[in-house]
Amino acid sequence: MNQYEVVVVGGGINGCGLIRDLALNGVRTLLLEKGDFSSQTSQSSSKMLHGGIRYLETYDFGLVQEALEEKNLWLRLTPHLCFEREFYLPLYDYSKYAPWMLRCGLFLYDFLSHFRNKPHAMLDRRETLDRVPSLDPAGLLGAGKYYDGVVDDAKLSLECLYDALLEPCAEALSYHEITSAVRTADGYELTYASRLHGTSTTVRTKYLVFTTGPFTDELLPKLGIPWRPRLLLSKGIHLWLREGTIKTSGSVVLTTKDNRVVFVIPQRNSIMVGTTETPVDQEMFNIRPVDAEIDYLLRTLAQYFPQANITRDSIISTFAGVRPLVREDESVDERGKASRFHKIFRPDSRTYVLLGGKYTTFRKMTQEIAQEIVPRLGKRYLPNLTLGPLRQKSFMPTFGPKPQLDLDLVKKIISLEKVSTLEDLVKRRLSLLENVNELKDVMGIPLDLVKKALDSSSNT
Repeated sequence: MNQYEVVVVGGGINGCGLIRDLALNGVRTLLLEKGDFSSQTSQSSSKMLHGGIRYLETYDFGLVQEALEEKNLWLRLTPHLCFEREFYLPLYDYSKYAPWMLRCGLFLYDFLSHFRNKPHAMLDRRETLDRVPSLDPAGLLGAGKYYDGVVDDAKLSLECLYDALLEPCAEALSYHEITSAVRTADGYELTYASRLHGTSTTVRTKYLVFTTGPFTDELLPKLGIPWRPRLLLSKGIHLWLREGTIKTSGSVVLTTKDNRVVFVIPQRNSIMVGTTETPVDQEMFNIRPVDAEIDYLLRTLAQYFPQANITRDSIISTFAGVRPLVREDESVDERGKASRFHKIFRPDSRTYVLLGGKYTTFRKMTQEIAQEIVPRLGKRYLPNLTLGPLRQKSFMPTFGPKPQLDLDLVKKIISLEKVSTLEDLVKRRLSLLENVNELKDVMGIPLDLVKKALDSSSNT
């Protein structure tokens, strides 16, 4: 029976970040993921590395400062996965904020970044329309301009995993679901099953860590681990619109009349729009948008960009995810009582549960767990190891020039980037936006040849 020092359950950004940290510190670690790595919440963000400018309103200055520091770190370490761009926050005569309030907020945002952000600016009405011609001019006062990062969220998770797997002490299995956890004198005996082949395996581990996000409240009781519900779940959806649908020189942040924030972010030769915040009332795994949520975003766009004539025909594809907010008061079921900070729970002396937080701060969150576990295993923890660059890049970059895709390159991607299914390849390794089922081929390569390569791969 295989023996591990740590088993991590949940292969999103936190799980991939944690296995990297542990592996760099020489810890024998296994990562288990029920689907593809980064196929749930961690591929369904608004594709931003950001401090969270809206959290200034709630005085969460420490959170914003930490996120800005991490944003600027990853902009430096992974320029092939993320880049800085301007964001415009338009002000109307009905807006929640007066111009002076926005100016103060943008200065504070730059200050909390230690002025490593490009400096903000306040634009008048004419300057705003020059930069975002599609904006509704009626009642427009101007805009604030500031800078944040745009990222391929799925690939940042994946490249953290690839970096971990360069260490001989790290292993990772996708499409493997944990089915039982039996407490032992010095840890756990775990059984997990392959969702592709139906086989089961039992291993031992000294420590068990759950980075399962929105699935935590459902999973832990099934495994018999002491747990009570901690989460408030919020569903967010996004649209990919055709390039040129909205004329803008940068990203736009819309503060809606119902006090929500909607981002409009040009990238990947298209425009991403999101997000909504609605209660979750459907199966969470591989969750999809519903018509009412799509209609809400289309109505918001029609309000702010009335001349753009955005319809469902403008949509290339859609995606959705579930944000796991941590309850501040467990007796109250309100999202306003949910923490924007992460929390680490200890159901027992051998188990850690990481919940909440922001995508941007994943390295700092997982470091809190690693710096506890590593010394308990009799090893020296070196916190600066995760400040190094990621050593294995994706073969197909998301941004910038791309190599010519041929069957040989596809086979390399399948073999070296932990690909098990066609959807893994198309959505997260090639970063295509179209629905897999609508593709007749993958960028000129017949699908039957791609499927044959998948069938012959050891990853399946």
